[in-house]
Amino acid sequence: MSKFCELVVSTSGEGRLDLFLSKECPNISRAQIQRLIKAGFVNVNGHLSKASVSLESGAIVAITIPDPKPTNLLAQDIPLDVIYQDSEILVVDKRAGMVVHPSAGHMDGTLVNAIMHMCPDLKGIGGELRPGIVHRLDKDTSGLIIVAKTENAHNNISLQISQRKVAKEYIALGLGYVKPLVGVIEAPIGRDRNNRKRMSIVEGGRESRTKYKVLRQPKGYSLLEVRPETGRTHQIRVHFASIGHPLVGDTVYGGRAIGLRRHFLHASRLGFCLPSTDKYIEFEAPLPEDLRLFLEGIT
Repeated sequence: MSKFCELVVSTSGEGRLDLFLSKECPNISRAQIQRLIKAGFVNVNGHLSKASVSLESGAIVAITIPDPKPTNLLAQDIPLDVIYQDSEILVVDKRAGMVVHPSAGHMDGTLVNAIMHMCPDLKGIGGELRPGIVHRLDKDTSGLIIVAKTENAHNNISLQISQRKVAKEYIALGLGYVKPLVGVIEAPIGRDRNNRKRMSIVEGGRESRTKYKVLRQPKGYSLLEVRPETGRTHQIRVHFASIGHPLVGDTVYGGRAIGLRRHFLHASRLGFCLPSTDKYIEFEAPLPEDLRLFLEGIT
């Protein structure tokens, strides 16, 4: 059922309507509040108002939160390796080759399509009955990813990511001998001006920072533990290509395939606070078979 509540503005100068509701309703994102206001689900003293209206003491703000609308996303029975699940989130060990979210050219067979089928208890994100993707993995990157089942979880995890409180660790294999053995790559990333499907190091790009440690160096390679401190598209792949050590199998950024059908990159560890309890928890995922066998073959 739709939810309805009335809020009384206690003091003058509470500011904009949308900011007031963001403070009073922390489980609803500001974007969702603005959509509700625009759609006519919020009124002040019985009258529809704009998000920017200034509130006065004694004003009565009424908000109705409608039931989430059905989505046109297709639910598909696709096997998933679920590492953890509660009423708020899932943690999935995504296989390589699976796209995270439907898009042009990939309207089905995605992680979202699979979760639509396996989670009938979805509460909805942004007013629609769909899972929330709070961070992404490239199609050919395997490993751990968090999926939100509720608006509250989506907002909570997104905030943790923006505050850099989510610990992400990857295992990667670079070509050549990376030096120094422990280091940080800092270089701004943006769209490649000559190829819109690629990212590159560009002046004026978004701040990007990647910490790494060399675990070992089999002949001609460097096995790396990588901790991105920012979350730019293709960040790890672009950063290591930029220092002359593209990831094995990453033909987009200069790596050679040499017997591997995808780039050697795996999201191996994920740590964050559960939205339901605020307890910090960590998850780990071992290297999948294709990467493990390739590594065994060169050592």
